[in-house]
Amino acid sequence: MIHTCHPGDIERIYFIINEAAKAYEGVIPADCYPQPYMSMEELEREMKEMTFFGWQVKGEFAGVIGFQPFKEVTLIRHLYVLPQWQRLGIASQLIDNTKRLAKTPRLLVGTWADACWAIVLYRKHGFKLLANKDELLKKYWHIPQQQMENSVVLGMNIR
Repeated sequence: MIHTCHPGDIERIYFIINEAAKAYEGVIPADCYPQPYMSMEELEREMKEMTFFGWQVKGEFAGVIGFQPFKEVTLIRHLYVLPQWQRLGIASQLIDNTKRLAKTPRLLVGTWADACWAIVLYRKHGFKLLANKDELLKKYWHIPQQQMENSVVLGMNIR
């Protein structure tokens, strides 16, 4: 079941993000892979800027998505599923829920260029790799230059 996340869920969201992000080790540049991958302070800021939804299994969140309407688009800013719950459709349910809730005509997501599993997932849901990724990353995200160089942007029209 999908539920809205609340500030009291921050510890579980933090755990999910940092457990799932272990997949990036050895895949993304080492200096872009801090430990923890997302600090509690960063997550606190992120939770103030966007809406998080989680997929619950037996009363515990097993996956989360964070999205943010920004200007004329909706950004999927985070999508993480605990490793033991991956490939069971949780990420797909969270993406589909975001498509239903988005009030803008377009969804964008940025991800690591070498995170091929994420790109495959988004493409399966109708997202397409966008050629103007640098322009989009500068317009909609605030990320370091090295992350920009190692990222891609995918998008889809939903309206």
